[in-house]
Amino acid sequence: MGHKEANDLQDLQYFGEYGGVNPSISDSSTYTFLSAKTMFDTFEGNTEGCYLYSRHSSPSNLYLGEALAALEGTETANVTASGMGAITAVILQLCDTGDHIISSRTIYGGTYAFMKNFLKKFDIHISFLDITDLDAVAHAMTSKTKMIYCESVSNPLLEVADISALAKIAKNNNIPLVVDNTFSPLSITPAKLGADIIIHSLTKFINGSSDCVAGAVCGTKEFCLSLKDVNNGAGMLLGSTLDSLRGASILKNMRTLHIRVKKHSENAQFLAEKFEQDGLRVVYPGLPSHPGHLIMEDQMNPQYGYGGLLTIDVGSLENANALMEMMQDKKLGYLAVSLGFYKTLFSAPGTSTSSEIPLEEQTEMGLGGGLIRFSIGLDNDIERTYELMKRCMLDLKILTTDALNT
Repeated sequence: MGHKEANDLQDLQYFGEYGGVNPSISDSSTYTFLSAKTMFDTFEGNTEGCYLYSRHSSPSNLYLGEALAALEGTETANVTASGMGAITAVILQLCDTGDHIISSRTIYGGTYAFMKNFLKKFDIHISFLDITDLDAVAHAMTSKTKMIYCESVSNPLLEVADISALAKIAKNNNIPLVVDNTFSPLSITPAKLGADIIIHSLTKFINGSSDCVAGAVCGTKEFCLSLKDVNNGAGMLLGSTLDSLRGASILKNMRTLHIRVKKHSENAQFLAEKFEQDGLRVVYPGLPSHPGHLIMEDQMNPQYGYGGLLTIDVGSLENANALMEMMQDKKLGYLAVSLGFYKTLFSAPGTSTSSEIPLEEQTEMGLGGGLIRFSIGLDNDIERTYELMKRCMLDLKILTTDALNT
């Protein structure tokens, strides 16, 4: 498993207009026609290979969409101007007033806020629950349920969804399983496991250089075309259009994704094992102590590892802030949100990327103030990184020499 996706990406070749090894960038917002009828047919979605207006589509974005479809093993893919642009379009395309969504309780804070605070305007109801409790998922189903929504590896608690089992529940109820795979491109291929729609924030690992914001929806041709319908397509009418220059840039960066994911995972595995040995409470799917370790092992593509995200609990928000500031001062990474960068990024999610979740709900799900989320970088000498991080923890008395000696 897993080689096919990287091979399919490698085999995609688009010649530039003058024979360039990179496809030409279509730097136009609108396109001309030799025939008025062709313009009408294109507007109605009845032609292929013709472009009307870049909010509908552009060559550069279609190239990127084909690469993403190859990555996820779906029929096609649409690209958007942000991950939230992808998420909101999918939800609003599938749900009407009075409908119901079953969602994981641990999801990206922006997704949580959209579901809990924004969708109530449309009388769309959400059941947030522990997505690893399959009985709870099945029992939450109603006649109005229109989707099950989860993240392959959740943000920020790194819960692992049993995608195959969730897909069976969804199919038994004739609804789609929508999976956000931002944390685990190549490591997990949700479509192989039965997921119907796969979402990405391209901002993160897929682009990998923290220089743009973008998103994607991977699925069937029928669903992706419905998003672009000029009359009722949520993707089209909400207007979350990715700029062609950015689309071309992300496509180039995708060519190294397989190399980067392996190194992110290798480094994260090393640090997770070391810090767990030091007595810290570490959450990482590659550790046998992780509750979802066996599920992850069963559904992952092993050559890409367990991903580049891990969390460490240092006891209090004060400890977390002091440690992050010290690590940044020692040039070990950046105190910043997001993930997938070549340099390690760290943040306290309770006061940043998950701050939209009320404090009492954070406490209930185990998101304590001392939790630090690490997106581990591409460090060449990860042993040196570990020693420097450990020294910071010793200096702040988060680790003690007595603990290390026992």
